[in-house]
Amino acid sequence: MPRPSLVALYVSICSVLFIASKMLISFLLYKKWARKKRIIDNSLAGGRMVIFRSGSGGNKALQSLSPKSFLGMLMGLSSKDVIGAGGYGTVYRLRVVGKAGGDGKAPCSLFAVKRLNRGSAEMDRGFERELDTMGDIKHRNIVPLCGYYAAPHFNLLIYELMPNGSLDALLHDSSSQERLSSWPSRYRIAVGVARGLSYLHHDCIPAVIHRDIKSSNILLDHAMEARLSDFGLATLLTGGPNATHVTTVVAGTFGYLAPEYFDTGRATTKGDVYSYGVVLLELLTGKRPTDESFLENGTRLVTWVKEAIEDKREDHAVDDALQLLPAHKDQVRLLFSVADKCLDSDPANRPTMAQVVKILEHQQGIDEDPSS
Repeated sequence: MPRPSLVALYVSICSVLFIASKMLISFLLYKKWARKKRIIDNSLAGGRMVIFRSGSGGNKALQSLSPKSFLGMLMGLSSKDVIGAGGYGTVYRLRVVGKAGGDGKAPCSLFAVKRLNRGSAEMDRGFERELDTMGDIKHRNIVPLCGYYAAPHFNLLIYELMPNGSLDALLHDSSSQERLSSWPSRYRIAVGVARGLSYLHHDCIPAVIHRDIKSSNILLDHAMEARLSDFGLATLLTGGPNATHVTTVVAGTFGYLAPEYFDTGRATTKGDVYSYGVVLLELLTGKRPTDESFLENGTRLVTWVKEAIEDKREDHAVDDALQLLPAHKDQVRLLFSVADKCLDSDPANRPTMAQVVKILEHQQGIDEDPSS
């Protein structure tokens, strides 16, 4: 049996080692935090924060923050806050609690913060002017840009967070597909996307070419209303809105790009129309344009559906998950017809988005059942 003095010595040594290990861990964590803070401080040095006052009610929470407070919140973001990543950057979920008002309540809102991959070369006053223009774009079918933080090497765009995620996830994620099994929901999304694109093409001066229409850039708000996101980013990051030269920077996503884009390198509104046609096929078939089944057979979604339309067997291409009623069949046929026109190989033969909206809204007014 060990002597009491040896037991006490053993306990003392263990206690010292435990305290020392805790101190070492605390020191390493502090060094990690300090390094992260130094990197962010250096990256954001000389930055400019702009919050658009014409935004929705959620902007009040942002407007009550100082740039320092906002950056402090950004420092708290980690990988668990990432909600998306793409060609333009990483997107984080940010919860902002503003200052309490006269009623004692503090406004709280959720935002999507996109960190742009591209940096210093674009971050000049011209770039910021384009962001200010994007902040003026307000439409029920477009995700509003609430503000931005422009710094020499670190650029952030702040959007309203759309609670129901992307059309891509709802269509292709097996755990979410049930939420889009209703045909009226899909038709309403088709109309909403068309309205948003028509606004960008016909009501904005100068016209805004999206350049990256795809299901993952179509988000759904709390009412499952479709909203276009990432509008104008491709133009911002590949030479500005007035660039008409052929560019080697591909702006867009394989499977959605118009065929003429590969020949000319120029983005046009009719290129957006083509991409919209591909999205219509996704809504109708439930398949991605890059679905493995097409690659295995050496074909594409567009080619497969066009062949089905020519053979008058569109019903075989319709998504099995859809709950179709007889009253919906006219709308289904119409959407196949509109998609076929949008996907014409000759851009001059494609309709404008204003024409598409008129067609779809007319049929919606005829067939839409308020109880559905």
